[in-house]
Amino acid sequence: MFSKSKIHEPGPKTAPDSEKKPEAAPAPSRPLGDFVPAAAPRAKPAASVLSSDLTVMGNIKTTGDIQVEGVVEGDIRAHLLTVGESATIKGEIVADDVVVHGRVVGRVRGLKVRLTSTAKVEGDIIHKTIAIESGAHFEGSVQRQDDPLQGANAPKLMAPEPAAAPKAPAAPQPTAGK
Repeated sequence: MFSKSKIHEPGPKTAPDSEKKPEAAPAPSRPLGDFVPAAAPRAKPAASVLSSDLTVMGNIKTTGDIQVEGVVEGDIRAHLLTVGESATIKGEIVADDVVVHGRVVGRVRGLKVRLTSTAKVEGDIIHKTIAIESGAHFEGSVQRQDDPLQGANAPKLMAPEPAAAPKAPAAPQPTAGK
């Protein structure tokens, strides 16, 4: 419909179409109903959605995208994580891209982190790039790192326990031979 005709293009004249030899169509190797392109690019799968009536107790790990509208009590690791306005996440988030519209209580690690105007985050953010919209609530520290995902596999640091007081040496016991 919108293809350009070769009639009006400048260049060397070619023989009329009637003089060209017709090309034979290759015979299909399988029935047409089973056609699968050999090098077809794979479509990106849709994001997994955790709806607002869903509560997850445990960790979630995927190489794909997640959109959370409900409650998650556990850590989340994903490629792209979108925290919906009605969502609450209590745990650590590790993702390439993090977009927060709702509430997060815990550490956020991401290459790109975005807090929208409806976001409420209580915890530290470790990022490569960050955007915080006006109106977002944030309580914690922000640290820029070239690779914020690198420390995600390390165990979480625990507060050091106070050292036990050294015990006094035991009083010498009387010996029976003296």
